[in-house]
Amino acid sequence: MIIMERDIGKIKKNETTEIIVRVDDFGGRKGLTIREYVTSDRYTGFTKSGIRILSADFPKFKEMINSVSKEDMKQEEAEASDAGESSKDKSKSYKKKDSSQEELPDY
Repeated sequence: MIIMERDIGKIKKNETTEIIVRVDDFGGRKGLTIREYVTSDRYTGFTKSGIRILSADFPKFKEMINSVSKEDMKQEEAEASDAGESSKDKSKSYKKKDSSQEELPDY
């Protein structure tokens, strides 16, 4: 069995953890893997945290990611001002969205 892996990139999560994005072939099924990689005294390697998108589902995944605009990812003024509030104040002002009522596009 030939295992093909190609790292696409990484994002630093914190001092010991990075998010690794790679194209790989696991069990004869090609896909995109996004996983955490830890470097510490106790353990170095991939964690269980992550996701694998099979190649057949990749076009849907890419369409979903590409539908997110820079505007969607802008930090709003309210979020920036919340940084000064205590966690007790935040819990009072935070309103949880009911995800069961949210309409998601079917990709």
